[in-house]
Amino acid sequence: MNIEMIRAANARLDGHVRRTPLLSSPFLDEIAGRRVWIKPECLQHTGSFKFRGGWSAVSGLDPEARARGVIAFSSGNHAQGVALAARRHGVRAIIVMPSDAPQTKIDNTRALGAEVVLFDRAKDDRNAICARLSGEHGLTLIVPYDNALVIAGQGTCGLEIAEQAASEGITQADVIVCCGGGGFASGIALALEADAPGLRVRTAEPEEFDDMARSLVSGRIERNSRLSGSLCDAIITPQPGELTFPIVSRLAGPGLVVSEDEALHAVALAFSRLKLVTEPGGAVALAAALFRAEEIEGEDVIVTISGGNVDPDVFRLALDRFGS
Repeated sequence: MNIEMIRAANARLDGHVRRTPLLSSPFLDEIAGRRVWIKPECLQHTGSFKFRGGWSAVSGLDPEARARGVIAFSSGNHAQGVALAARRHGVRAIIVMPSDAPQTKIDNTRALGAEVVLFDRAKDDRNAICARLSGEHGLTLIVPYDNALVIAGQGTCGLEIAEQAASEGITQADVIVCCGGGGFASGIALALEADAPGLRVRTAEPEEFDDMARSLVSGRIERNSRLSGSLCDAIITPQPGELTFPIVSRLAGPGLVVSEDEALHAVALAFSRLKLVTEPGGAVALAAALFRAEEIEGEDVIVTISGGNVDPDVFRLALDRFGS
């Protein structure tokens, strides 16, 4: 995995991906006690950065393999990213999703043309389901984060951050990245290492699902004790990836961890101050910048909002609890 792969992915994504802006708000700056710059990937196609990796992976396949179709497993955002990429390439996509995934994400994945196969997280083995379906139909598996083509696609966001930070005169800053398996964080970290070495990735996760933060402390891959039960469902994974963890371990600073309430508060603030619709898992980086300010150094901090595919009831909960 290297910067050349990210630059190649960037060329394949050209004309297909949205270049999201770098936003700011004096109200958020006041809360954080420093300048906060927001990279809103909730404005990306399918409402999350996952489209970058989905397009990179599908477009990067051997043409014969791509023609046979693809399969993926996901609770929602990777599902939609792969589904749209497959649809635009005119190929079949089967997405294996947990039955307790937000209904909005299940419905959207089907609407994008994918065949959705639901499974029970507590009883079923998603890997076995994917292996069976892949074998039966000759499909290529595109995993959510531990895939070089996916990481390369996510890294294109880092290339944009490097350019945009330079245009704002930002040469030193933490770049807080919402983190599940680490594909987004590792891709951005590799891009910044090459194009903006003064910018350092920091991962952000919800409490009780902070496997990356714990892994960075121990120096080895740590697992979460459970795989569900958080409103930050978009970034809940069993453990960091085998490909992603060495990259994050080498290039990132200590992980940041926020509470579920802080993530909901960040959802409400993103809406009230920037008119951005975010999901709790997509807002943990903003929550870290706002409510873990003492763990961050420097006059500037850059945060990703990784997704906006929020369930209406959860969005209402955030606004009812923290709206002004």
